[in-house]
Amino acid sequence: QVTAKTAFLFILPQYNVSVPTADGELVQYHYGLKDLVTILFYIFIAIILHAVVQEYALDKINRRLHLSKVKHSKFNESGQLVAFHLTSVIWCLYVVVTEGYISNPRSLWENYPHVYLPYQVKFFYLCQLAYWLHALPELYFQKVRKEEIPRQLRCIALYLLHIAGAYLLNLTRLGLILLLLQYLAEFFFHMARLVYFTDENNEKLFNVWAVVFVVTRLFTLTLYILVIGFGLPRVESQALDPERGNFFSFLFNNILFRMSVLLLVCLFQASVMWRFIHFQLRRWREYWNEQSSRKRAAAAAGTKQQTKLLKRDSGYHENGVVKAENGTSPRTKKLKSP
Repeated sequence: QVTAKTAFLFILPQYNVSVPTADGELVQYHYGLKDLVTILFYIFIAIILHAVVQEYALDKINRRLHLSKVKHSKFNESGQLVAFHLTSVIWCLYVVVTEGYISNPRSLWENYPHVYLPYQVKFFYLCQLAYWLHALPELYFQKVRKEEIPRQLRCIALYLLHIAGAYLLNLTRLGLILLLLQYLAEFFFHMARLVYFTDENNEKLFNVWAVVFVVTRLFTLTLYILVIGFGLPRVESQALDPERGNFFSFLFNNILFRMSVLLLVCLFQASVMWRFIHFQLRRWREYWNEQSSRKRAAAAAGTKQQTKLLKRDSGYHENGVVKAENGTSPRTKKLKSP
């Protein structure tokens, strides 16, 4: 029994409580230090799954494509993230639908703080934290190039900051919707990169990603304004109460603080959109430069072909003698008398 209790500490979420409801009692969860043990266990699970995807899928495709070292590294990165984002989108969509967060948007801020979580919500957050923490040792295992490490560290740090912040500050419902939107856009981006590495002339999925990215940014900004600007200020309990997990209600009741937060959110989203527009302009510029160079090459090839045809029609000179197309002299030969 002692071994079983220890195993449950690693495998199952901890801190379960029975919450009375109209239909009886409902088992829910809150967070604590024991979550670190569960996260550690799933970090090892994530490392194993990472190796399985790499060995049985990505390495086999790489051997067929014969990519360069730079493209090989980017292909592995996008391949791993496509598998993760697809799984997370399906899982997150299932959670928000079954919990009713999409059908009832008011549930995103009603009864804040959301201290007690359903089992699937807590387990989802623990697995998300475990995956992004496992990405740190994978930088060494995958032998990522030094110039790529700062970019990937920034990405990992941002995901950990947002996921851990939503989990610890009891904003898990809002965090689920934001993760769903973010992962959906990231899935299309990395899928487009995989298709581009297999066929550099196929960039259609990048156009799909561009549309999905803009739509998800608009939904994200709208959701921030709805929850921060209108939802949290209407929460009944406006007093600071860290023991009950209430960190924000009294702050968002202040209109100056609320407008400052919304301004920061808008500036951040504007910077993201600016980088996106800059990327799209650079891609279109490269595309048009490539098309113009192809047209010039085709025109040059047509000119050379026309020159060759003219030479064949009029003959060409060799050592001062005009030769015909078959290399013989155009002059008529004299017949020798028998």
